[in-house]
Amino acid sequence: MKFLHEILTGEFGKRGIEAANLPKSVSENLKFTIREYQKEAFKRFILLYENDFNGKPQLPLHTMFNMATGSGKTLVMAGLILYLFEKGYKNFIFFVNSDNIIKKTKENFLNANSNKYLFTERIFINSKEIFIKECENFEGIQNENEINIKFCTIQKLHSDLNSPRENAVTFEDLADKNIVLIADEAHHLSADTKNNTEILEEFQTPSWENTVAKILKINSKNLLLEFSATLDYESVEIAEKYKDKVLYKYDLKAFREQGYSKEIELFKSDMSDENKMMSAVIFNLYRGVLAANHDINLKPVILFKSKTIKESNENEEKFRRLVDEADANFVDKFRNEIKDETLAKAFKFFDANGISSDNLAQRIRQNFKPQNCLNVNNESEVKEKQIVLNSLEDEQNPVRAIFAVNKLNEGWDVLNLFDIVRLYDSRDGRNGKPGKTTISEAQLIGRGARYFPFKINSEDDKFKRKFDKDVDNELRILEEIYYHTSNDSRYISELKTALRDVGIYDEDMVRKELKLKDSFKATSFYKNALVWHNDKILMGYDKAKFEEIPKEIDFTLGSNLVFKEVVFNDENLTAKSRKILKEKKIPRHILRVAMSADEYFYFENLQANFTDIKSTSEFLKLLEDKFSVNFISDTDERVISSDEYLAAAKKLLRHIKDNFETISKYKASEYKSKKFNEIFKDKSLNIAKNDERTDGQEGVVSDKEWYAFNANYGTSEEKAFVEFFAKHANEISQKFSEIYLVRNERELKIYDEKGQAFEPDFLLFCKSLSGEELNYQIFIEPKGDGFMANDRWKEEFLERIFSEKLLRNEKGRKYLITAAPKFYNRNYEKEFGLKFKEVLDLE
Repeated sequence: MKFLHEILTGEFGKRGIEAANLPKSVSENLKFTIREYQKEAFKRFILLYENDFNGKPQLPLHTMFNMATGSGKTLVMAGLILYLFEKGYKNFIFFVNSDNIIKKTKENFLNANSNKYLFTERIFINSKEIFIKECENFEGIQNENEINIKFCTIQKLHSDLNSPRENAVTFEDLADKNIVLIADEAHHLSADTKNNTEILEEFQTPSWENTVAKILKINSKNLLLEFSATLDYESVEIAEKYKDKVLYKYDLKAFREQGYSKEIELFKSDMSDENKMMSAVIFNLYRGVLAANHDINLKPVILFKSKTIKESNENEEKFRRLVDEADANFVDKFRNEIKDETLAKAFKFFDANGISSDNLAQRIRQNFKPQNCLNVNNESEVKEKQIVLNSLEDEQNPVRAIFAVNKLNEGWDVLNLFDIVRLYDSRDGRNGKPGKTTISEAQLIGRGARYFPFKINSEDDKFKRKFDKDVDNELRILEEIYYHTSNDSRYISELKTALRDVGIYDEDMVRKELKLKDSFKATSFYKNALVWHNDKILMGYDKAKFEEIPKEIDFTLGSNLVFKEVVFNDENLTAKSRKILKEKKIPRHILRVAMSADEYFYFENLQANFTDIKSTSEFLKLLEDKFSVNFISDTDERVISSDEYLAAAKKLLRHIKDNFETISKYKASEYKSKKFNEIFKDKSLNIAKNDERTDGQEGVVSDKEWYAFNANYGTSEEKAFVEFFAKHANEISQKFSEIYLVRNERELKIYDEKGQAFEPDFLLFCKSLSGEELNYQIFIEPKGDGFMANDRWKEEFLERIFSEKLLRNEKGRKYLITAAPKFYNRNYEKEFGLKFKEVLDLE
């Protein structure tokens, strides 16, 4: 049995998805960057909605987005609302089984002042400003420019529809309206299916699932969009229900493997509860100071999880005493008693940063004072505190510690949770299988594993892990969540099983130690050699760069004509009716308003990006002098409203921004030198057990003096290159001495003329034996078949380095910086070999 998402992965679906463009109604009205997998979700829905596929989708349309916790399901919902509004839908019902999720979603959809609000400050679709409104029912709604959303729990929706009362929505109300139903945590809606209860056409069975099915079928144009991170594919009944509905499957395993989650560290110990608490506090302070040292604005949060409310309250009191009594002696005693490598690393960091035990104690008392700790076990208080819980990343949010039992098991959005402390030892597994509690704990860890975004270098993706290949990097701890628990081997085994089942944990990782050989470290080359590299320099744009951008854009005004389409757009204008109004300048004050809506045009960013623009007024004058808007209408006479001017201004600014983002504002510096032993060092690598990289190729490199490291944990193509080099090592040694091939595991970057970063896989160092002494440094890049086309720019970069033959002098020595001007690929080894010999001037 093939699921819909699998069919869409086939040739037809793949072609359609690749050809599809994200509608501007979506791309221009969402505040946050749309990730590639989210674009995939949008495109799959559009493909299904707009095309005949496997037979026209049966209406009413019912789809399921099986997407991981933390993957941005709510952003996908928001984008689909915009897209479907453009297609004529204006009435939406968002429902879920929890009041807490309702509050969070309202913040996302309605509160423009919230950091998690998903839309741009003002929403424009086809030149019209669109407003999002909350409603209780859809009666009497006339405004064509409004998206109307009813937010409710499935319990209330079911109750209102099946026991009608005043002002509540009824089935009759919905019968003549096109409704989009959006179900979050939708796995709760399949109890009847899972229990093999028949869903009657007459809908006589009173259940949540039947109520939703009835709303969907009451009007053939209705849509049901279900979202869930949890779908029981092992249930025959569930699989049968959803086989033609699961439009997209992007589970936690894919989410984690693509680098969008924290990694999980199980911090197992036999410590007392008090010491577990204090360990989490030390890690909390360690992460906070470490982040600040790298200009990362981070306030780490701890969750203390108890079994019962009574125990949670007792643990809070216990924690309160620990914090209140913390002093230098307390910190020293803890430090001396606890023998753990990671904690020792944290204390060593404090020492290096001049943070004494007394200062640590002060920070503990200050950061974890009562008003910075939150107990969320009271049901009514959880509702009141939901906004606080969902804004923990905000600078003004003081919360550093949370005490909970099970109120945060679903719908909790948090990025800066880094420690979960389990303050109980019970387990409910049987025969090695995890019980319900352990599964719930694994799901909680999955929610806490959402990645806290940050970047160190401008080329970093702030939303993805950066140190999977550099696990010794001190910042790696900012990409990990610690789960503190007792060292109970049976429980740990069950928890690992549960974590693997939800896709957030991979124990099939092996740590490999990549070490420079002792014999190599003893050489004069290691002690004295230089490595040449360049840096990226921010240049910004001068006014001349504006000449590279098209100076006119078209903007279509809303039409006075009547069309079948609900929303007017430029495609509706025939060539005959299409009129370009006489030149209209966007008023300067409206341009200012549009600039204020995009931080790219904030004055401080204008200063950073545009080198010879000294003021906002100067930038505005440049816009007025160099750019114009063709206002298009169906009539020669047309009054342009202020909202239309604003929409046009935003389009013009997007046009400028999009064009400048294709023009690099960086350049590469001149090459400079750094000591070899300051760049290339021993390091640890985490590699999946079944990955081709686990084989270190020791049989080829371990006894070779010319190979600097003890192993090569590279790809099969990189290993093939090393074998190629081994075949030619004797020939090279006839002409060169001090021959060392060095694997570059992300230690060294070089930059092309546009400032694009490149990390060549290998560097070859050697010294000429005849003529004038010349020290060669050669960049070499093996590349597999599947990557050659996309990385063509890197090969062009290598070609330029080769053709330039950069010569440098340093302390009386001459250095030639060059490159193999062709990728190594085993299928083109002969062609590479010819170029390689040309680089070394071998016959």
